[in-house]
Amino acid sequence: MRIVGGEFGGRRFNPPARIPARPTTEVAKEGLFNMLNNSMDIEGIKTLDIFGGTGSISYELASRGAADLTLVERDPITIDFIKKTAQELKITDRLQIIKGDVFKFMKQCTEQYNLIFAGPPYALTNIDEIPLLVFEKQLLLPGGIFILEHTPRNDYQQHPHFTRIKNYGTTVFTFFTQPA
Repeated sequence: MRIVGGEFGGRRFNPPARIPARPTTEVAKEGLFNMLNNSMDIEGIKTLDIFGGTGSISYELASRGAADLTLVERDPITIDFIKKTAQELKITDRLQIIKGDVFKFMKQCTEQYNLIFAGPPYALTNIDEIPLLVFEKQLLLPGGIFILEHTPRNDYQQHPHFTRIKNYGTTVFTFFTQPA
């Protein structure tokens, strides 16, 4: 696992083999952040990384200047790895790790974010609930962006907040926007 750009660009981390996560590939992550850099200024924003996995997306956001990072993950081994990596990067002061179920968190959350990234397990049966909850619970600030990583078998182009889609083989990023 490598941080693609920003302050920590090029830094490598090796998550333990027993982590039950599927990190976003470097090629897809690089493409994602190229699109994000053309859509918003990451410097100083407030972010939410749900299904945080190895923390790869949050490290990338921190590397590019995001000021307030929240990551939701339920696996304790993965959380230990994220905490260790956050200490190595010296970002513990701006990274809040929430241990728990993503859906329960979203239903109870009262915060709003500039950017929300969701990289759920591809086999998640209730993946379609994620965009519904983001907008029903008003988790995005006006002008905010929500990105859902999924496989080509899911299609969200008819969602009222759909903005664009980018395909990297078996990895698809669908962008949604909260009107300003």
